[in-house]
Amino acid sequence: MSVVVVAHIRPLPEHLDAVREAFLEILPEVHAEPGCELYALHETDGVLVMVEKWASQEALSTHMTAPALTALGPKLAGKVSGAPEVQILEPLPAGTKGEL
Repeated sequence: MSVVVVAHIRPLPEHLDAVREAFLEILPEVHAEPGCELYALHETDGVLVMVEKWASQEALSTHMTAPALTALGPKLAGKVSGAPEVQILEPLPAGTKGEL
C-alpha cells in the first residue's frame, strides 16, 4: 500500500531562495529512488510544502537515509526555523481510487 507524506519546511525569510534551490537540486535524485511515486515541491506564503508518495513504508524508510536526503541537512543548517513538520497520512476508504 502506498504511503503519502506531507512535509512543511519553514525557511527563514532571508534564506527562502537558498532553501528552495537546495530542494530543487535533489528532486531528480529522489525521483530515481526505488518506490518514489511522487516527490513534488510546492510553496505558499514563504513555506515550502513537499508532497510525497512512496510505494511502501519500506521505500519511505529507505528514502529517510538515502544520500539525497542526508546531504540536504547541512545545506539547510541555519536557514530554516526548525525541523520540518512531517505528516504521514493514513488512507481512508474514500476519495478517488488511484489518486493521492
